[in-house]
Amino acid sequence: MPIAMSPSKLSIAIAAILIASGGAAIAQTAPDTENGRYALSPAGDGFLRLDTRTCAVSTCTNSSAGWACYMVPDERAALDAEIGRLQADNDKLKGELAARAPSAKTDEALPKSDSLKKPEPKSAEGERKIEIPLPSDRDMDRMMSFVERAWRRLIEMANRVQRDINGGKI
Repeated sequence: MPIAMSPSKLSIAIAAILIASGGAAIAQTAPDTENGRYALSPAGDGFLRLDTRTCAVSTCTNSSAGWACYMVPDERAALDAEIGRLQADNDKLKGELAARAPSAKTDEALPKSDSLKKPEPKSAEGERKIEIPLPSDRDMDRMMSFVERAWRRLIEMANRVQRDINGGKI
């Protein structure tokens, strides 16, 4: 049995049906951004997509074949992997070191000694002496002569500069 409706009521009913069916279709085909799984941010020619569950980041771009998203390399995962590898190497080396050398810990007490007292040099160290020869009088005279000549040249240069500035008058 057909229902009789005025044209305005019919158009409202049709609009309501379209909205209801369109909303269901949109809900089925829309990406999972509505429940918070993905967060999209514009970036360059596309978007950055953050998966809020796994924290994976992808770059999404539109090409001739359509939209495609590619995973961004995760530096944190690479750093965690490297830290794990270094910790394993460290543990392995500690094990090898412990196997090679006996434990340095002993139950015997260390002998008491004065911490400020210098240990006596060993015989090989005590025999070595470093001697630095002092300059001779001749060397000192040569050095003094050089300094005097350099000083005189400096004074002469200063006098020439002053004469040039004053126009030849002192």
